Amino acid sequence: MTRPPPHLSPPAHPRILIVDDDPGQRSLLESFLRGQGFDTLLATHGESALDLLQREPVHLMISDVRMPGISGLETLRRARQEHATLPVLLVTAYADVRDAVGAMRDGAVDYLVKPIDLDELLALVRTALGLDLSPPPLVAESKQIPPHIVAASPATRAVFRDAALVADSDSRILISGESGAGKEVVADLIHQWSRRSAGPLVKINCAAIPETLLESELFGHEKGAFTGALAPRIGRFEEAHDGTILLDEIAELSPALQAKLLRITQDGTFQRIGNNRDRLTNARILAATNRDLELEVQQGRFRQDLFFRLNVMEIRVPPLHERREDIIPLASLFIAEFAQGKARLSPAVVTLLERYRWPGNVRELRNAMERATLLARGELILPDHLPARILQSVPNAAPDPAAESARLEDIERHAILQALRANHFNRTETARALGISRRALLYKLQNLKGLGFEIDAP
Repeated sequence: MTRPPPHLSPPAHPRILIVDDDPGQRSLLESFLRGQGFDTLLATHGESALDLLQREPVHLMISDVRMPGISGLETLRRARQEHATLPVLLVTAYADVRDAVGAMRDGAVDYLVKPIDLDELLALVRTALGLDLSPPPLVAESKQIPPHIVAASPATRAVFRDAALVADSDSRILISGESGAGKEVVADLIHQWSRRSAGPLVKINCAAIPETLLESELFGHEKGAFTGALAPRIGRFEEAHDGTILLDEIAELSPALQAKLLRITQDGTFQRIGNNRDRLTNARILAATNRDLELEVQQGRFRQDLFFRLNVMEIRVPPLHERREDIIPLASLFIAEFAQGKARLSPAVVTLLERYRWPGNVRELRNAMERATLLARGELILPDHLPARILQSVPNAAPDPAAESARLEDIERHAILQALRANHFNRTETARALGISRRALLYKLQNLKGLGFEIDAP
């Protein structure tokens, strides 16, 4: 005899069943939902989930669509036979959205598109459980931003908030953004705030090492495996065991190395060059790129299965011109470093720095401040101490670029909010109406939320 559905009266800490064959995805959902006060149960496939539903009280199920054995859709249908009112959320890749929409007829409450937006996840969970739809802001009070890192803008604070929320999980995270924007800083914080902080943080730039040497660098080799291999060597994945490995410029990997990396994301195993014995690493993978990996997949330059494996959650680091509140605090931090606190910015320099677009992002700003402090000799920094490109980009007779940028931002903000309301706050439909990717829309909504705009249904 089936027990009465326990989810009709959620307790103080509702229990959520997470069903996913990907340990990184499970870890992300478990860590995040526990941090929000929910209890969790984990299942690696549909059969296990159905068994747990018979033995444990569950108030909500979150299931991936594609899994070995029975799919998430079949798991949903079978669960409905015994638990007719159990709320179910489906997690799907963009290629599976049509299946997920069809599953709404089979009783799914809603669906989430990978990579998961944590704000949207929390809103859907609370709605499905009938909880207060205005919970406290998502924060991680135990995670302190170090004093040498600037987070003056809402966009930067949102990035660090997301980093803090995912730090305690073992999930693979994709960090995207322009060169010099600060992706490595985000990776440093994720490792520092994680349970692996006592372990190593190993970094490797996939674009800086010739392809012929990169496989050995990543996985190691045995003596005599190739010409010049005079002694055995462990690879970076072995060095990062029980710690974190950052694969920077991940889009530069060759197809052959992408295939080898796919295996290590699936089960943590790899082989050294010249040895057929499987080795195991417990390294958490962070990947960084300045390219649009989704576009790389569409154009056949990056494996789709590896993209989804690496992209359990994506954190986008905005370019510096999208977080202008950070420019002067960063500049002040750099000149304090280079001039030992003896130099300061003139008002004219402050105006120039705020108006310049900074195509090289934080790295370019740092270099400009190092140059300026050398020329100023530790005194007042004047416009003449700045690189010529900064002076030439803001001629006196030209319109104010900052004002023009603000005007364009206002137009874009109005269009996004109008489309959001017209599509009843559905992210996928709003992105389609605006003609942009869903991922791009989520980035923009995150910035709008940081500025105080309402982006969720009232």
